[in-house]
Amino acid sequence: MPLHPDALEAIRRAGDLPVGLPPHELRRLYEAQRRPLLPEPLPIASAEEVAIPGRGGPLRLRIYRPIGQAPDAPLMVFFHGGGWMLGSLEGYDTPCRRLSAKAGCVVVSVDYRLAPEHPFPAAVEDAWDALAWSAGHAAALGASPRRRVVCGDSAGGNLAAVVAQQALDDARHAPALQVLIYPSTDMTRHWPSFDRNATGNMLTTAALRMFFERYAPDPADRLDPRASPMRRDDVRGLAPALIASAEFDPLVDENAAYARKLEAAGVPVRHETFLGMLHPFFTLGGVIRDAERLEDLVASAVRACVPLA
Repeated sequence: MPLHPDALEAIRRAGDLPVGLPPHELRRLYEAQRRPLLPEPLPIASAEEVAIPGRGGPLRLRIYRPIGQAPDAPLMVFFHGGGWMLGSLEGYDTPCRRLSAKAGCVVVSVDYRLAPEHPFPAAVEDAWDALAWSAGHAAALGASPRRRVVCGDSAGGNLAAVVAQQALDDARHAPALQVLIYPSTDMTRHWPSFDRNATGNMLTTAALRMFFERYAPDPADRLDPRASPMRRDDVRGLAPALIASAEFDPLVDENAAYARKLEAAGVPVRHETFLGMLHPFFTLGGVIRDAERLEDLVASAVRACVPLA
């Protein structure tokens, strides 16, 4: 189907993400483009920040608690998008509030280190450190230690997929569910959708390539499954996955391929492609109505996640 009218309105307001700007300027522009397109925040019980020890120094987390939090509430560790070099706790405050309210879960949003100042694997280290801390503090947060969820969009979806894989090697922090919203899963291939959806849909293939080069400047690092989770040979035993993709996203083909890879390994997968949608639509609920449909899908999956044995 063609681009949805809501997506066209988002493009009219924000346009394609530019390339070639210095990181600080690109970050400023990214936040300025996205904030007016956010939906309204939903009420929650509280939001507070903590700093935890990380391998790169103090790591900032923002913790959201829902109103009427149940004793066995799921615990979601959330990684924001932005190509590993953009995005912030502040820019993702509204999506995290909405997920906490809709899913009745505690959300721990992670302020991981950004490229190019902190290239791969800094973000992976922070993501794992945040997951480990959250797993160890679930009871103190009033959440169930057996209903851990990792979730993220775009680069954050990449980090969620990576830490879910790392939990195969260290089951102490294994999630019960992974929610991957149009994740980057393979930096080593030129997928057909890179050409099909190269320009005009907010995330361009040129911007995607820029992100790869800033995050993992050494091409050899892009072969590492911690950068390209598609590259891990054996994914048997991974947590069940909800994968959401967008029809007009350069990443849509690899999203489908990653879903097939997990399914072939016996991992329970639900893969939903949102027709007529473009890459950043999850955070554009002030303009794009399908963003709420995706929020509801995520919230339903989180509420229904089966506790770890």
